[in-house]
Amino acid sequence: MASAMVSVSPSTWQSLQIFYQWVLENGDQRTGGWLLVYSPLPVGGIFLCYLLIVWLGPKLMTNREPVNIKALLIIYNFSMFAASSWLANYSLVCQPVDYSETPLAMRMARVCWWFYFSKVIELTDTMFFILRKKNNQLTFLHVYHHGTMIFNWWAGVKYVAGGQSFLIGLINSFVHVVMYMYYGLAALGPQMHKYLWWKRYLTSLQLLQFFIVTIHTAVNFYADCDFPDSMNMVVLSYAFSLIALFSNFYYQSYISKKTKMA
Repeated sequence: MASAMVSVSPSTWQSLQIFYQWVLENGDQRTGGWLLVYSPLPVGGIFLCYLLIVWLGPKLMTNREPVNIKALLIIYNFSMFAASSWLANYSLVCQPVDYSETPLAMRMARVCWWFYFSKVIELTDTMFFILRKKNNQLTFLHVYHHGTMIFNWWAGVKYVAGGQSFLIGLINSFVHVVMYMYYGLAALGPQMHKYLWWKRYLTSLQLLQFFIVTIHTAVNFYADCDFPDSMNMVVLSYAFSLIALFSNFYYQSYISKKTKMA
């Protein structure tokens, strides 16, 4: 039995090496040399560090006072608000990836990279919760959404920098403009809370974006559009998971509580 186990292990390891080499060599040649793109290992390391912070951070803050980072939160949220949108002459129905080095193709590839990098920066949202001892905000939805977005956009920049990825980034950027404006105003202090009655509608807007992405991606399976079906499948599966999680959050936060109060 021991010899059988030994004989399987090298084969499995070789298969993993072959797959890893395929991942490295079959990406978009234009973006391979960009920061955090060529290999999945750096972004995987970031993800593991993120999980370590989620696990260890609250423990380290147990006997400490919450950190007052109000000024930092205001600067951060309004900076993210200012950096969260773009426009381009792309088709909203079908847009194959342009792998050429024309100015528009390269501009959209760079935009996708900046959007991907913004998802790495957004991991600091979690650290702000921990420093402020807002551990109730460290939900599965929060960690799942932040942790997985960096992998999704790594794959987007690595293999399909542009094309249909544009619409997802465009919609998400618009939602983040609204979201970070909300959190930026909230960070100004309790005196602003009376103007922030629209948090429920912010969640509705987040759900709407997932439904739009789901419909758009589903249509691409039947449309004659030169965009990888494998990537469409990943996007569709991820959108379904977010619809389920955000719907549950909406129900628990706004419907269930209202029913109990009544």
